[in-house]
Amino acid sequence: MTFEQASLLILLLAMLVLFSFDRIRIEVISIAGLLAGYALGLYPADHIFTGFASPVVITVVEILLIVQVLARARLFDNLAARFAAAKPSGFKVIAGASSLAGFISIFMNNIGAFAISLPVTLRLGMALTIPRRQLVMPLSFAALLGGLVSLIGTPANLLVSDALAKATGAGFHFFDFAYVGLPVAIAGILLIAFRIQRLFPEPDETPATISPGTRRIVVERRIPDISPLIGIRLSDCPADFGIKPHALIRGDNFVFGPLDQSVISAGDVLLAEGADAVFAGLAATQALIADFNPHGLQPDFSRVEAVVMPESTLVGSRVRSLEVFQSRGVAVTALSMRAPRIEGRFIDLQLSIGDILTLEGPRTAIAEALEESECLPLAPTAPAEPAVLSWRPFALFACGVAASAAGLPPDIAFAGVVLVLALLNHLNIRQAMADLNWPIIIMLAAMIPIGQAVASTGAAAIIAGWLSLVVPVSQPLSGIALILFLAMALTPFVNNATVAIVLTPIALEFAKAGSHAPGAYLIAVAAGASLDFLTPFGHHNNTLAMGIGGYRFSDFLRAGWPLAVTSYGLALFLLALFWL
Repeated sequence: MTFEQASLLILLLAMLVLFSFDRIRIEVISIAGLLAGYALGLYPADHIFTGFASPVVITVVEILLIVQVLARARLFDNLAARFAAAKPSGFKVIAGASSLAGFISIFMNNIGAFAISLPVTLRLGMALTIPRRQLVMPLSFAALLGGLVSLIGTPANLLVSDALAKATGAGFHFFDFAYVGLPVAIAGILLIAFRIQRLFPEPDETPATISPGTRRIVVERRIPDISPLIGIRLSDCPADFGIKPHALIRGDNFVFGPLDQSVISAGDVLLAEGADAVFAGLAATQALIADFNPHGLQPDFSRVEAVVMPESTLVGSRVRSLEVFQSRGVAVTALSMRAPRIEGRFIDLQLSIGDILTLEGPRTAIAEALEESECLPLAPTAPAEPAVLSWRPFALFACGVAASAAGLPPDIAFAGVVLVLALLNHLNIRQAMADLNWPIIIMLAAMIPIGQAVASTGAAAIIAGWLSLVVPVSQPLSGIALILFLAMALTPFVNNATVAIVLTPIALEFAKAGSHAPGAYLIAVAAGASLDFLTPFGHHNNTLAMGIGGYRFSDFLRAGWPLAVTSYGLALFLLALFWL
């Protein structure tokens, strides 16, 4: 093994570990890895930023721009209202909403499909009193499954198609992925819709109009003179009141000492964690009170939950620095967060992807702040304005899809769609570019030269040689089964684009060693990279679902493993049927 091969494998391993920890921003890891690869001599200086000019990255940017236009149109609201009026069963609602998310995901990125279908689904669940935990996870999984079907459904599909074009002169056609992806998506959606009600049975009087009891929030509340908490030791709060204290503040100073020696007094401020329903009960009995909100008596006062999206400007910010809300008189009153450690006061808490903010203030101010900060409201923030819905954006997008399916390169087809949308004033390109999910785009562009180095340095051939010792190379089904397994094993911990970039050159070497056509191996990479059901952090959809639905880590394992096993077996069968 040469120095370049060894250093590349070490670099890739280090980056995969850092990606899985989710402690450093993905674009920072990607750029650092890109520069490290140049320092190690893995590619020349003029190849460092070639990923930013890649047709794959350009297509992803174009799709994200188009999604911004389509997301503003409430195309499915009327459909949801009619569906609710029919009073369907819980299974039909879950399966129908999940199918909608899966269908949307065929034609746009998974996060966009999830974000578009989520508010409609939650309103539908509210009208039919279906628990949120029965709706959100199936929606996330369905968006991932829908991405299996088309060339633009996920960046992983674009990446393997680009690799096939470079290897053979022709990439995949638009719906080549559907031979495997469509049956897997249909089976997966039906399976999760059938199982989810048994995994999360409806709690008594806990419909989707309120947060499920398992969602835990962090609040900072004052102890009034009549509170039953006065005289209680902090160590007794979990058993007696169902809340976990994190800090006790008296006169702007922290009360330090063992929990069994710290006693609550009138006027203290308590930073605590617990179920939102528990805090609602404590507020009703005047055990804990929030600071007075001057907007509380105004007619347009509203309380709204909003989730921090991957592209949000709030990611990494602390509550104290959220000027986008403070300047508009909007208060952050509670926070449901994924961070395991809570230190300092409430205003010191740091936001991450998937955290849920509870906001109080004027309706219009909340709506403006959420739009500016790229957060997704989980309920309407203001009376809906008359929909200025034009059929033209959807027709133009359909034309782009048709042109791509007919053989026109996707980057060219969707560039035309973006141009016409801008000419018709449906899209402000300057503003839309500022609102893009740049961390994902930068990560994708930065990883492309590293992935190309896996092939050019011979590291892919070495890894394929190691793997050939595990499975017989002469049997294509064995090699495909191993590639599919590796992709599914990596994607719960690393984003699917990175998995595709790393495994694609290895899959090509595997096909070359066995003298087989590479199409089946690359389809296996793309499919496995998107079958991410086992953890909440492999894909941003699952991260968002964890916060919105109030799930635990183990809930993804319980719900996801039958889906993962079924998808693996069905995908392998379909690969053998259509691609071998």
